[in-house]
Amino acid sequence: MQELTQDNLGEILKNNKKVMVQYGAGWCGACRLIKPQFKKMSEAEEDVQFYYVDAEKFPGSRDFVNLENLPTFAGFVDGQLIKQVTSSKIDSVKEVLNEITNN
Repeated sequence: MQELTQDNLGEILKNNKKVMVQYGAGWCGACRLIKPQFKKMSEAEEDVQFYYVDAEKFPGSRDFVNLENLPTFAGFVDGQLIKQVTSSKIDSVKEVLNEITNN
């Protein structure tokens, strides 16, 4: 898992076939709790790029999803949003991952 250091999610989506994104924020307790599980999930998937996006620092990167609450997880294939979920349950995150790995 990589953390975005600049507001360039669009470029990442364009250059990678399958991408999983966690949108979070420093003040979000649920985001901090699930982040290690998201990182562990990233280590098991070689065909998917995993990114953490601080939704406050990088507002342009929010434009790719309908962001209403945090944490939000989004799965992209060929730059297109396939599925997103707002949840702090790892099973919900796995559902998003399954959607993009099956595409």
